[in-house]
Amino acid sequence: MPERKTPFRRCIGCMTSFPKNEIVRIVAVDGTVAIDLSGNKNGRGAYLCRSLECFDMAVKKRRFSYSLGVTMTPEETASVREEFEKTVINAEVDL
Repeated sequence: MPERKTPFRRCIGCMTSFPKNEIVRIVAVDGTVAIDLSGNKNGRGAYLCRSLECFDMAVKKRRFSYSLGVTMTPEETASVREEFEKTVINAEVDL
């Protein structure tokens, strides 16, 4: 059986490509932005590296709005950043 190719996705922060299993999916469903660790949620998705620098760069360059098709208020951005920090960054430290 032929070996399957690993899909690559591009980070919206640093614009670097990574294997899909090494990058975090951010999803927009009905105008709400959430982190999709499973990669299976319905909705429009974008991908981010596992770093706060890339998250901040994506916010600064308004790439969430462009990629997900939603406008995020500063409160929503802070909420998603906090969730990203708790679930992704702190989870890596525990490993």
